[in-house]
Amino acid sequence: MEVDCEGCAGCCIDWRPLTGRDIDHERRGPFEPLDDTYNLVPLSREEVRGFVDAGYGDALRPRLWRAEDDDRSVTLSGVDVAAIDGRPVFFVGLRKPPKPVAPFDRPPTWLRTCAFLDPTTLQCRIHDSEHYPHACSTYPGENLLLETETECERVESVHGGRRLLDDDPPDVTPLFGPGAVGERVFAHPEPDRVSGAVERFRDDALTAADRAEFVAVATASSPGTLVVNDERYEQTLETVLAADSWAGRAIDRWAEAADGLGERAPDPGVARDVEDDDGAPPTPGW
Repeated sequence: MEVDCEGCAGCCIDWRPLTGRDIDHERRGPFEPLDDTYNLVPLSREEVRGFVDAGYGDALRPRLWRAEDDDRSVTLSGVDVAAIDGRPVFFVGLRKPPKPVAPFDRPPTWLRTCAFLDPTTLQCRIHDSEHYPHACSTYPGENLLLETETECERVESVHGGRRLLDDDPPDVTPLFGPGAVGERVFAHPEPDRVSGAVERFRDDALTAADRAEFVAVATASSPGTLVVNDERYEQTLETVLAADSWAGRAIDRWAEAADGLGERAPDPGVARDVEDDDGAPPTPGW
């Protein structure tokens, strides 16, 4: 597998406003996500713990799915969501605020972008760190293994050029295999406690408390079971609610500054003031 990422970052950016095409690939089997976040990266339990311990709890967000199968769902605020034994299932990924980015040689545009992507270089700020997600480091390996379309190919079909240079699948394990429960897919033990968040999922209006609740359950989960460690949950909840990282502060600043998604944006170099000068790690450049 070999990819050309320079000037692209199509897997890190929601670039749908740049095209009139309907692209919907967030569905997992029969389940459709409640939110509209594009390419939300599923983190493992240990990765979530690592982000929390590093102070990045404010850069994480959960995902719930709609479900129509009564045997695999629970009703929260009138919405049937995917569940295991009546417990809503979710995964945790990285938040995607609007940022001024210019992928594919397009003019700077406000597009939802991974919290850790540098708008100036279109490189990941944590690429060489211990926190770089496994799903990112192996992308698009799982797609190639399962013979499903990659983001590289979607970009090629819309913007031209070659991004996927070698499509020989690497030796990777599917992210959502049989052992995913408690490891990458989590089950919330108290449905009533998160019922009120369903509408906020749909409106992309999750609160800090909403996000912290799910992140805390994920870190306190146990691989292969539905068991949640109460002590670990309480500790993580407190830590995430207190998180104040450069990434979290930048998310708030970008959201305040952004015009509508798909609208013209200032030069991506403004990220030096918003992110770099506030402690964001540098990228190596191309």
